[in-house]
Formats: sequence, C-alpha cells, structure tokens
Amino acid sequence: MSLTVAASLAVPPAQATPASAHHTLAYIANSASNSVSVIDTATNTTTATIPVGTQPVGVAFKPGGAFVYVTNFGSASVSVIDTATHSVITTIPVGSLPRGVAFKPDGSLAYVANTSSNALSVIDTASNTVITTIPVGTGPVGVTVSPSGTFAYVTNGGSNAVSVIDTVSNTVSTTIPVGTAPAESAFKADGSLLYVTNYGSADVSVIDTPTNAVVATIPVGTEPLGVAVSPTRSRAYVVISGSDTVAVINTVTHTIATEIPVGTQPIEATFKPCSSHLYVTNRFSNSVSVIDTATNTIVTTIRVGRQPAGVAIAAIAGMST
Repeated sequence: MSLTVAASLAVPPAQATPASAHHTLAYIANSASNSVSVIDTATNTTTATIPVGTQPVGVAFKPGGAFVYVTNFGSASVSVIDTATHSVITTIPVGSLPRGVAFKPDGSLAYVANTSSNALSVIDTASNTVITTIPVGTGPVGVTVSPSGTFAYVTNGGSNAVSVIDTVSNTVSTTIPVGTAPAESAFKADGSLLYVTNYGSADVSVIDTPTNAVVATIPVGTEPLGVAVSPTRSRAYVVISGSDTVAVINTVTHTIATEIPVGTQPIEATFKPCSSHLYVTNRFSNSVSVIDTATNTIVTTIRVGRQPAGVAIAAIAGMST
C-alpha cells in the first residue's frame, strides 16, 4: 500500500441519536462509507452513523467536545459535526486531498494538512472559515499541535521531513529531516518528545522538541501509520499496517516491548481519556479493536462502517465520563 493510498484512508446512515450524559464518545471516519460512526465507549456499541463528505479520513474533536471536524479526502472539505445532535452543521472548503486535522489547545484554530496542495489550511473555528494557508513540504499527511499550543508539527510524506509551524505567526519556523515517507506523529504528555512514524523506512523518529533534533530512530514493522503515546505509562503504541499489529515501544529505552495482533490493515489509534483503553481502526476488517494497555490484550472488537481510518475520542462538554 502506497503512502498516498494510506493517506486517502478513509453502511447506510442510521438514525442519529443525541449524545447521552455520562458517556465518552468515539468518532470513526469510514472512508469507503462516506460516514462517521459514533461509538459509546461505556458500552462499546455504535449509537449513530453520520453522513459526511467523500472519503472521510481525519477526525478531531474541538477542545471541549462540542464539535468534531472531519477531513473529506475526496471532496476537499471539512465537515463540522455538532456532537449534541450528531449532525453536520457546516462544510468548510480546504485544499486538495485533506488528511490530518488538529486543534490549538484553546480551540481557536484548526490546522488541516492538504496532501496534494502541499499546504496547511488554518481554520478560524469561530467563523469556520480558512483564514490563511501555509506552504509546507511535499505531500503533507498528518498534523499535531504541541501541548502548549505554540507549534504545529506537519509530517510531509513526499519530502521525508517534518515542518514546524509557529502558531502565533502561522509560518514555518524550521524543517526536521526524518525517515522515509513520514505519516503520523504524537507527543509525549509533557511535550518534550514527538514520535513520528515513517511509513517508507519502517521506523519511528523520536524528536526532542526543545532542540527539534532527532534523538533516536526505532525500527518497527512494515508500513507504520498511526501512533499514540500513553499519558500515564512509558509506552508508545505504533500501528503497523503491514503486519496487522500494534507495536508497543518502551519510551525510556526506545525499544519494542511487545506486539499486539489486531484487525486487517490497522490505520490509526487513540486513547480513551482517563482510561487504559486504546482504540485502533482496522481498514479491511471494517472494525475497531479496543486494547486494554494495562494487559496489552484486546477486550472487544466493534463493527463500524467500511474502511475506517481516523479515530478521535472525547467527553462531551458539560458531561462527565
């Protein structure tokens, strides 16, 4: 599978039901169904299916949980979903082949990586309009904003580099060479390290963010894509799409501690807040594997739409988990 195909990853719509109190919800972008599945993580069941644009792949909650932004790879747009009603309230035109999406911690801006435009769209979330476009490297795939909100890191799959964006000036402050065809990235909880999956070189680059230098390169399995770092344990979880596993990296020794079999061609992974549970999308199994990272075992598998790609989880604003 090429990185372009991986970047494009992305059930007839069911009647949506309002979000319930005391629940944390997972939103799954189903790239071949043109829909988003909503999972109640208390019961690990699908409670709604929301039609969006063509080939949705990226998904992220605006901080606070009131809205979800979904990148539509095939229709050059972002669907904005109201989580109270599970409905699309607006659609924002962006660049060509949008993939990753991430927010500043205060929720004021969303950043969208446009793979074919070689640029980052910056969305003002108050007006849901693009206020500027930032040229980056070739074939940007993923974008991650630092915990402080000061910088956004963009993985450029076609130029083997990470662009570092100053979120005050919305300009590129530096470019970091990494492995071949970088795909996704995730921060250590304190923001000191960034883990970057390199799809083409089958490894993970570890960036020291105070210096923006690569301090370690960790060999992993074939075609690594998504990555999630545990907020409470010294572990990073790397989705290995070529071997249908999740590699568990010890973030102290930067070695692989174990591997966990999941579904067919896993794509992305993210943690449920305040939980040891990791949710992994499996593209060709049309499912989500839920891993208990305390034991590194699968506790359940959830059926979703066709070819699931992105996943995001949050508690809805004003509601408890």
